[in-house]
Amino acid sequence: MLALWFLWFIGEGLERAWAPFRLTLYFLVGMIGTTVAAFFFGSNFSNGMLIASLFFAFARFYPDDVIYILFILPVKIKWLAWVVAAYLLLGFVLRPNSYRAALIAAFANYFIFFGPEIFRQATHRHEVSTRRRRFEVQSRSADDALHRCAVCGATELTDPNLDFRVARDGEEYCMAHLPKTQTPAG
Repeated sequence: MLALWFLWFIGEGLERAWAPFRLTLYFLVGMIGTTVAAFFFGSNFSNGMLIASLFFAFARFYPDDVIYILFILPVKIKWLAWVVAAYLLLGFVLRPNSYRAALIAAFANYFIFFGPEIFRQATHRHEVSTRRRRFEVQSRSADDALHRCAVCGATELTDPNLDFRVARDGEEYCMAHLPKTQTPAG
C-alpha cells in the first residue's frame, strides 16, 4: 500500500513538472524498452526498474524534497536516489547480461529525456571552469600594485595615504609628481 502511495506521489510530481502527455510518453518509452529487452533476452523482467526510472526523473526535478522513512527518518530524495543508483550499479556489475539489458532498456527513457540536458550542463560546467581558470591566471595577485607613480615608483602598497591620478599622457602619477598643468583646482 505504501509503495502505491509513493508511486502516486512521484506521478503527481512528474505530472506537475511535465504535464500528462510528456509523463505518459516517458512511461511508454520505458515500457517499450523493457518489453523489447524481455523479448530478446527471454527473461521475466519486473517493472521495478521502470519505476526506478520514474523515481530518478522525480529526483531530477525535486532533489530537495524530503520523505520520511518509516515516518520518522527524514531523507532528501537526492540522497535516496544516490543509494538506489549505487544498488543498481552494483547489480549492473555483478548480475548477468539479461539484467544489464533490462537496466539499460528501462533507463533508456531517462537518457532520452534527460541526456541532452545532462550533456549541456556538463559542457557548461566545463566552460565555466575553463573561464575561471583563465581568469585566475590573468588576474593580479593581492601583492601586485594597482597604481604606480611613473616618476617615483610609489604604489598604494608602499604608502596607503597616496592619491593617484592619470595625466593626459596616460601615465599614473602620485599627487606630488603630477605635472603642474594637471593639478586639480582647489
